[in-house]
Amino acid sequence: MNCVGIDVSKGKSMITVMRPLGEMVIPPFEVGHTAAELSELSRLLKELEGETRVVMEATGNYHMPVAWFLHNSGFYVSVVNAMLVHGYGNNSLRRAKTDKKDAIKLANYGLDHWLTLPRYIPEDTVRLMLKTTYRQYQQCAKVQTMLKNNLISLLDTAFPDVNRLFTSPARADGSEK
Repeated sequence: MNCVGIDVSKGKSMITVMRPLGEMVIPPFEVGHTAAELSELSRLLKELEGETRVVMEATGNYHMPVAWFLHNSGFYVSVVNAMLVHGYGNNSLRRAKTDKKDAIKLANYGLDHWLTLPRYIPEDTVRLMLKTTYRQYQQCAKVQTMLKNNLISLLDTAFPDVNRLFTSPARADGSEK
């Protein structure tokens, strides 16, 4: 039983492999998110004896290439919500947070939750594109509203009595714009 803890960041990940009772099979090391380095990681993990599961936190889009690659290489990959792991194992007075410690924490979390780890299933390409498009639309609408409010504030500052020259229909709450 091997649990691979991966602390993912932009362009690189910190990896460690643990077994039950705190046995560290492979101490923490760094892997870049390139095809060559991920292939080497896959080869290294396939050499381990026993069942191997990979645990990583969901990190927006940064975890996706690693999870996708390892899943396609035949590993049991689990992408867990960061809030589930955040409070796990915080019994120390020291609050030092490092990538190495996070990778170890993820591996130990995976060992403790071995039977209930959710399996990562890559999203369909169309769903992924729709999700990305919707997020961009939401961001665009947010910026548009911000710019309108800034323009109104600027006009109110530059021309304080300009609202008397124009009328607008009253809103449901009685206010006018």
